[in-house]
Amino acid sequence: MHKRHHRYHNHHRHHGIPLTQAPVGKPLQLVKIHGGREITHRLVEMGLTPGSTLKILQNAGGPLLISVRKSRIAIGRGMAFRMRVTIEDAT
Repeated sequence: MHKRHHRYHNHHRHHGIPLTQAPVGKPLQLVKIHGGREITHRLVEMGLTPGSTLKILQNAGGPLLISVRKSRIAIGRGMAFRMRVTIEDAT
């Protein structure tokens, strides 16, 4: 069972978790956008590119309020679910 948990943890470490499931207030790194050209283009225009650092400021059941590149952006839950992030280590 320990190996299974380790494999699960490594999967999420490399592929990320949906932004909707990430903790509020922690530095996150965008690793992937699961979506077509249109959604990816919209997110890139807002500064949300793979590798960028962001932080969830508010997740109260409606749109998520995030900060990225010194801006605050509201992201709808459907779009946020398509964004995969990893939690950055505080080192």
